Amino acid sequence: MNILTMVTAEVDQDRAVDLIAAFEAMLAEGLPDGLLESRLLGDGEGHWAIHSLWRDRGALDAMRAAPEPPAAPTLFRRFGGDPSLVVLPVLAAGQQPQ
Repeated sequence: MNILTMVTAEVDQDRAVDLIAAFEAMLAEGLPDGLLESRLLGDGEGHWAIHSLWRDRGALDAMRAAPEPPAAPTLFRRFGGDPSLVVLPVLAAGQQPQ
């Protein structure tokens, strides 16, 4: 079963360009094993979220057990945010054909 993590934080909107660039640089370094996709979301008013889809709970637990701290909360802290985490199992999903 896939797992979705949502890390949210308030980051001053004046830092948006730098936050987006740092997130893109983080992605360019490669995703950890079991991380299927990750997205940075922002509402233009300083409310930010990183949604990450994991293959399963084991992949998420393996990343969290690694010596490096998790990337999403670390990124938000770097920009003065106080991140919070929600972990949710994906119970149903759909996708529009491309």
